[in-house]
Amino acid sequence: MKSFRVAFLSILILPILITCSTKQYETIKIGAILPLTGDAASYGRSLQNGVEVAVNEINNNGGINNKKILVIYEDTKALPATGVSAFRKLVDVDKVKIVIGAATSSVALAVAPIAEEKKIIFLTPLASAPAISKAGDYIFRNVPSDNFGGKIAANFAIVTEKFKTLAILYINNDFGVGLREAFQNEVNRLGGNVVIIESFTQGTTDFRTQLTKIGSVRPKPEAVFVVSYKEAAYIFLQAKQLNLDFHFIGTGLLEDPDIIKIAGKASEGVFFTQLPYDPSSTEEVVQNYLGNFKEKFNKEPDIISAYGYDGIKVLASAMGKSDLSTENIKMHLYEIKNFNGVTGLITIDKNGDVIQPMGIKIIKDGKFNWYLKQQNIKD
Repeated sequence: MKSFRVAFLSILILPILITCSTKQYETIKIGAILPLTGDAASYGRSLQNGVEVAVNEINNNGGINNKKILVIYEDTKALPATGVSAFRKLVDVDKVKIVIGAATSSVALAVAPIAEEKKIIFLTPLASAPAISKAGDYIFRNVPSDNFGGKIAANFAIVTEKFKTLAILYINNDFGVGLREAFQNEVNRLGGNVVIIESFTQGTTDFRTQLTKIGSVRPKPEAVFVVSYKEAAYIFLQAKQLNLDFHFIGTGLLEDPDIIKIAGKASEGVFFTQLPYDPSSTEEVVQNYLGNFKEKFNKEPDIISAYGYDGIKVLASAMGKSDLSTENIKMHLYEIKNFNGVTGLITIDKNGDVIQPMGIKIIKDGKFNWYLKQQNIKD
């Protein structure tokens, strides 16, 4: 009789245990395509760190609609073909409906048509090429377009610093071309003069030829707009070795400790555009992010990690308001207005682009310091 009661109770309890177990392990899969190896690996790892902190916070607070997030990572090596293979694997094999990543614009633009065709939500936290704005209804980003960043840099050069002659040295890919065009067009609109434009391929480490050409042109450029990844460190170092005294203006990717490590004092005085992310802010969202990041990685986060963190938080906000269908999540992404991220207030426009203010930083005393918290665009 006793064994019968035990067996009967086991039958009653078993469905409850199965239900609890199912809830405990039910997940929402999100794919991540990042350059975890190769030339842009430091950006990929920083983005991954930010993503991990955001996912941990969300999961530790009950997940989304009682479902935990599971991120599946694939390495792109910052190469478009590899990025496409990684994206297809996540969609076709892992069956994800949401993908975050692509630290570079060339990879983002390579996978965007596939995402659009298959109706996969794709959000990039770092790819800034203007062409992404028109890449499709399922394509989003939480970093400003280079159309905006290029205009900010040009207004800083012409309106704020009163430079009249400028040069452009850019990486010859989607990222570089987009920023070159945006900067040059705005300089022309403001009455400035771009006297020389030089390009280079990704991974270049010797810029003496380009720098010598820029130094010899007349009228002499007062400043050089540099569009690059880590190559910028060698540009600054070799300009100093050649005794060229240009001012340099770059993008937010210059906020990378490796730039200072490689270029040393040659990086002093370099200006670059940046979002109003302030790790000294007392805002709760920023302090929670900093505390959780330090607890997990035992180091200070960089701005790139903040982009990755905000990317996941924006996706989670839309998912939390939705029925978790792709179409419904997409609709709620377009409704994001003044979302309080660690990089500032985030609004998504009709093109899936983020609208945020932008300022100017300077490398001074081996640190990244604010020069202007907000740079305006002249009408």
